[in-house]
Amino acid sequence: MEPENKKDEESMEMSKQKKLGGIKTLPFILANEICDRFAATGFRSNLITYLTVQLNMPLVKASNTLTNFTGLSCLTPILGALIADSFAGRYWTIVAALLIYELGMIIITISAILPQFRPPQCPTQLNCKEASQSQLAVLYISLLLTSIGLGGTRPCVVAFAADQLDISKAKKQTKGWNFFNWYYVLLSLASLSALTIVVYIQDRVSWGWGLGIPTIAMVVAFVVFLVGSSLYLKAKPEGSPFVRVVQVIVSAVKKRGVSVPIDDKLLYENKDLDAGISKDGRLVHTNQLRWFDRAAIITSNDTTHLLENSPKLWRIATVHRVEELKSIIRLLPFVSTGILFVMAYSHQSSFTIMQAQTMDCHITKTSSFEIPPASMEIFDVLATIITITLYDRLFVPFASRYTKNPSGITCLQRMGVGFIINICATLVGSFVEMKRKNIAQDHNLIDQPTHIIPISVYWLVPQYSLHGIAQGFYQVGKLEFLYDQSPESMKSTAMALYWTAIALGQYAGTLMVTLVHKYSAGKNGRNWLPDRNINKGRLEYYYMLVTGIQVLNLVYYFICAWFYTYKPIEEVTKSNEDGGLELVVDNNTQ
Repeated sequence: MEPENKKDEESMEMSKQKKLGGIKTLPFILANEICDRFAATGFRSNLITYLTVQLNMPLVKASNTLTNFTGLSCLTPILGALIADSFAGRYWTIVAALLIYELGMIIITISAILPQFRPPQCPTQLNCKEASQSQLAVLYISLLLTSIGLGGTRPCVVAFAADQLDISKAKKQTKGWNFFNWYYVLLSLASLSALTIVVYIQDRVSWGWGLGIPTIAMVVAFVVFLVGSSLYLKAKPEGSPFVRVVQVIVSAVKKRGVSVPIDDKLLYENKDLDAGISKDGRLVHTNQLRWFDRAAIITSNDTTHLLENSPKLWRIATVHRVEELKSIIRLLPFVSTGILFVMAYSHQSSFTIMQAQTMDCHITKTSSFEIPPASMEIFDVLATIITITLYDRLFVPFASRYTKNPSGITCLQRMGVGFIINICATLVGSFVEMKRKNIAQDHNLIDQPTHIIPISVYWLVPQYSLHGIAQGFYQVGKLEFLYDQSPESMKSTAMALYWTAIALGQYAGTLMVTLVHKYSAGKNGRNWLPDRNINKGRLEYYYMLVTGIQVLNLVYYFICAWFYTYKPIEEVTKSNEDGGLELVVDNNTQ
């Protein structure tokens, strides 16, 4: 009777699991993510103004503070992914992260309301008193908490939403629905709302309300996510993927003197051992990076333990686990190419806003309404939304007729297009800066940093738009590529890699600005990136330098794409005539 009861319990558990997840959970998850993005964008997009105007920071110091904070918030997802995949699971990691993020938002909102947390105002931007160490400490604590919070949500929310759906099945069944495209569109709409509403309040009403509204939005995000808790499919973590990766490396090192067999069927495989980390199918052996195959070689020292079905995982690894490591290693070159892509547009939240502050921001020549400089990022977001929509609705159906690919073109091709457009964006930015400074020179305004130059802020629209189009191609393509090509037990890790590239790109931007500021200084004290008066700088040279670096990065990307091997996976399709399971290898080329 006991075996039957056990089977009944397992059957009930499986039935319960099938009822969880699905499309019905997405409104709660996406509503949470939309509120989260609204809050994060409202907080980040105009932060350069808060640092330079409210805290009287010099421009370069403020720019580096901003990029360092952005970089840290994109680096912490590695820790969040480790916690989620190892023991906490994605659901509880998201819950804890939202609480930490909210605490950081509350602190900076209070500091914006109470005057003792800010230095005296300095409208002339001359001989300004900077924020004290204690005032900066409050700022840094709040930035640290928000960075830690983002470290928990960023690697987990996308993977958690995808857990509720069968992404691989959806890909095969329909050409008209792409989760990653529409996920990015919804987040872009949230950013658009923040750039129009929150930034206007920060510039025209008060910073207390300007930061208070994003704080309230985070509370809403937390509540909405909790409401859907009973509907979520909460995948149990199957142990740390980082530990498995280290085990494979250690096993390979221990057997470094052993020759790899020509026949890969002689390598160690264990379906039962890998069952929890290969529910969608086991990874198939590939001939790349064969040095790591040594970890799966069965030696005389392993035989006894294998016969007892108790393999020593620090001495031997299955083919699936070796291929997990190979899959991650193959993704690293593409992660590295994203560093310079991000570096190229990291100035959008600093120098480009400072440019806009010197330009005519009236919405029309006859209107008294002015566009807040930080709201110019609207054109970036709009371009992204329009690009993704047209790509999904028009380009994919058209291209798939000729390529026979349900996605139109591969993710790698999509990313390559994004690289090329991003190069055009920074090149255009250099010519716009030349135009702005020539007009300032004509009107003798080079030495007047607080005066408005008679040139419309709409001159910045082309570079904003090109950056937005580039992100619509590159970032969405990369998001889907990393999720699709990563091992199933490392989806959070793959999302962490996505954010890690952004983090390193922000730090690369900080390093670039610091080096240019230091080594471009002339004997008269002027350099390409001045502290206070951007009119005296050579920002156009900086943009040209970034353009040249991107061209080299594009060549590197094409080399990586040419030699890339897609992840082959063994999938169970149907029962054969003898009642056994028929397996096929899916060599995904999305």
